[in-house]
Amino acid sequence: MKTDVLAIGELLVDIISEAYVDNLSQAKMFSMHQGGSPANVCGNLQWLGAKAAIVSCIGNDGAGEFILEALRKTGLTDAYIIKSITHPTSLVLVGRSKGTPDFIAYRMADTQIPALSDQLIENSSIIHSCAFALSKNPSQQNILNAFARAKAKNKIISIDWNFAPSIWGTDNGRGVFEHVCALKPLLKFSLDDTERFIGHTLSVEDAKSFLTPIPAAVTCLTCGKDGVWYKTAETDWTFTPAVPVAVVKDTTGAGDAFWAGFLSGYIKMYNTADCVAEGLRIAGMKVQKIGPLYGA
Repeated sequence: MKTDVLAIGELLVDIISEAYVDNLSQAKMFSMHQGGSPANVCGNLQWLGAKAAIVSCIGNDGAGEFILEALRKTGLTDAYIIKSITHPTSLVLVGRSKGTPDFIAYRMADTQIPALSDQLIENSSIIHSCAFALSKNPSQQNILNAFARAKAKNKIISIDWNFAPSIWGTDNGRGVFEHVCALKPLLKFSLDDTERFIGHTLSVEDAKSFLTPIPAAVTCLTCGKDGVWYKTAETDWTFTPAVPVAVVKDTTGAGDAFWAGFLSGYIKMYNTADCVAEGLRIAGMKVQKIGPLYGA
């Protein structure tokens, strides 16, 4: 099957608090949603009319069946989803928030993503993953191998560096990050991600200074309600404000919605400014809805 975007990464259950909370200690009631950043990107892309597919690993359990049912409703194929008999489906406990949500990840089957076939890579235009998926082996090595093979075939590499210290543990992720950036990817970094990766609070200008030397084809620094800064390998930073919204209901997955919008524009050969504008439009729609945008 030919795909515009092949995502490799976590497919899991987001267990999101019903009430808005500052941290998870305040949460009492929760609801289940299909989650995982690469899966969210794929679902949004499919909803936007692109051809997307995800390679992932889930458990052979009820939570895995819940995910597959949600996946099928989006129109995405489950042909590349492996069921592990030794690792249960991964879960993320999330506090509903109008800002950056508090979360706890329970990593299990998502760390067991298998090696990709050459044909799967050959049939895809863009290969996408994220820092979450790259944080644990064997998934990490299989994704890096897929990236290297894709680059050798002149495919586009896309990475959302959604870095969180709690996910990486004692590994600061620098080696993997530098390895991926050497492939000159389309790179998404939120201001929160940058602060977590560097280890202290940063201004937007500090974050831009950190990101400027990175040899990415395009770099997007997302700043939530404060819009997006972006640059290409040939151009300096440019700013685009966020789309105003009446009511923010749920920010979980807003970054994934932005990147899906950006990639959908990139597939259509939009210029970078228009790709960013499309990303902001889709992110604006997402924050006004509880749960995945593509479930609408």
